[in-house]
Amino acid sequence: MKVNSYKKNTYSTSPQKLLLCLLPFWTPMTPPQSISQLKNYIQTNSSHLVKAVDFNVMNEFEELYNLYFETLKNYIPEDKQGSFYNLGQDAIQNHMMAYINCTDIDEYNELVRLIISNNYFCVLTEDQIESFNYVISEMFSKLEDNLVNLIEAEKPDVIGIDVYNTSLAASVFSARLVRDRYPHIKIVMGGGMFIWQLPPESSDFNKFVEAVKKFVDMIYVGLGNKIFLDYLNGELEEEKIVYISDELSNKNIDSEIVIPDLDDFNVQYYPYLFGIGSVSCPFDCGFCIANKYYGKYRKRDIKKVVTEIETLSKKYGRKLFFMNDSLLNPIIMDFCNELIKNKVSIYFDSFLRADEASANIDNTLLWRKAGFYKARIGVESGSQRLLDIMNKGTQIEQLKATISGLAYAGIKTTALWIVGHPGETEEDFLETLNLLEELKDDIYEVECNQFFYYHTYQTSTESWEDKATLLYSEKFSDKLMLPTWFLDCEPSREEAFDRINRFALQCKKLGIPTPNNMQEIHFADKRWKRLHRNSAPPLVEIQNNQCIDNRENLVKMNTAARMQIDDTKFGFEL
Repeated sequence: MKVNSYKKNTYSTSPQKLLLCLLPFWTPMTPPQSISQLKNYIQTNSSHLVKAVDFNVMNEFEELYNLYFETLKNYIPEDKQGSFYNLGQDAIQNHMMAYINCTDIDEYNELVRLIISNNYFCVLTEDQIESFNYVISEMFSKLEDNLVNLIEAEKPDVIGIDVYNTSLAASVFSARLVRDRYPHIKIVMGGGMFIWQLPPESSDFNKFVEAVKKFVDMIYVGLGNKIFLDYLNGELEEEKIVYISDELSNKNIDSEIVIPDLDDFNVQYYPYLFGIGSVSCPFDCGFCIANKYYGKYRKRDIKKVVTEIETLSKKYGRKLFFMNDSLLNPIIMDFCNELIKNKVSIYFDSFLRADEASANIDNTLLWRKAGFYKARIGVESGSQRLLDIMNKGTQIEQLKATISGLAYAGIKTTALWIVGHPGETEEDFLETLNLLEELKDDIYEVECNQFFYYHTYQTSTESWEDKATLLYSEKFSDKLMLPTWFLDCEPSREEAFDRINRFALQCKKLGIPTPNNMQEIHFADKRWKRLHRNSAPPLVEIQNNQCIDNRENLVKMNTAARMQIDDTKFGFEL
C-alpha cells in the first residue's frame, strides 16, 4: 500500500474544530505524546482549532479499572497471579470487546470464560462472570456520558482517536456512538496499534478496516501529522480510508518531531513529561519490531532535545521526564554532558542496553549527576543460550556489570524479563531465577512479560510463521476484532505462564519489588535508599517538587564493601 500523493498544501478558508482523544485504558505515565504533538503541529500550520483529551485520568475510569482487577483477583488462585496485571490487560480488553460485540448471552459467557482461562488457566463460574458484567457495563456507561458531554460542549467537526491495543474496545465503542448520534462528525483513527498489533501488511489489518469502515472515515499509520492536516484541509481522496505515513523515514527527523502542546492536560496527574532523542534502534533482537518498522536508526540534534526538555520543564513546572527512545545508549553521553553544561536540572527515565559503557562507574556517576533517575534494562533471560537465540548480542557477565554499575550510582534499575520465548527450556528458566537471586540487591524493580508473537515485523517472524496459531477460534474473530496469536511450540503457553507465576513467587521470596501503585513504589524507594548510598530520590519527592538531592555528594565506593574510597565530588547542585 503506497502513501497518497498530496496536492500542494493550502489551508482551509473555513477552520474546523478538532477533538483529539485517548480513551481507556492506557496507563497515564506521561501526557499523551501523539495527540499533544499533533495538536501543536496542526495549530502551528493552520487555523484549525484543536482540543486534546485524555479519558484515562478521569477518576471514574481509574476506579472502575481497579474494581475490575479487584474482582478478578478474588477468583484467580494465588499461585496463578504471577504477572497478574500484565496478563490482565489482554483479559480486560477482550472482555470489553466481547461485551460490545456479542449479542447472544450464551456466546458472551462462553467467550469470557475462554478469555480468563487463556490468561490465568482457571475457569470461572457463571455467577463469577455475572459479577464482572456490572463493572464492564459501568465502564461503557461512564464512557458514553463523558463522551456525549464533551461533544455537546466542544461541538467538534472531526474527532481523532489515538488507538492502542489496550484502548481498542473503548475506541470502537466511541466511534460507533459518535457515528450513530452525530453522523456529521468525521472520525479518524491512528496510533500504536497499527504499528505493533495490526500493521498494514497483515491480513488482520485488512479485516479490521472492513469491520470499522462503516463508522470510521480515515485510518492513518505512522506519524500522521501531515496526513491529518491534509485531511482537515480536504486534500485527500475522499473514497480512500487508509493512509500510510513515511514521515519518519526522512533523514532529518528534527524537522518531523514536534514539541508537544500540553496545555489541555493537568500535568500533575502524570508522573512524567516526555522527550525523545532518537528514532528506531541500532540492534536487531529477534522479538522486537523497532528497527523493522522505523527503519535506520537516527539521532536528533542533542542541543535541540535538551532545549525542548528545558522549555517543557519550565513551562509546566515538572522535573521528571521519560525519554521515549528505543534505547538511550547511543546518545546518553552527549545528552548528559549537554544537560550538565546547560545546568538543566531534571531527572529522566529511559530504556538502556547492557554494554561496556553502562558498566563503567565513572560513566554511571556522571549520568546520575546529569539526572538519570531510572534505567529500564532488557535483561530478558539468565541463560546465555537463550540470549543468543534472541540475538540480543549481550553476555551474562555484561548484564551483571551493567545492573551493578547503575545501582552503584544509585540509578534505579528496572530489570525487564521475557519468559516463554520459543526454545526456552526448564534449565534456561532456572538460570533466570539464579540470576535474579544473584542481582537482587542491585535490582530496584522487575517487570516480567510473557513472550508476545506479533505475526509480522519481528526480526524472527519468518522462522516462526509455521508455528503461528490463533488463540481464539475463528468463531470469535469478528467479536474480538484484534486477533491474539501465539506459537505452538516449546515451551507451551501453559508452561510459560506457570514459569511467570514461579518468577513472581521468587521475586516475593527475594524481596524484589514489582510495584503497581504509589504505596508499593514508596516501599520500593525506601528499600533502594537503604541499599544504595547514592540512591536517586523517591518518586513522590520529585513529583511534588520537594526533592533535596545535592548531586555534589555522589561518592565513589569500593564496589564489594560499599565503602568510600576517595573524595571524588561532582560539581552540580540542584
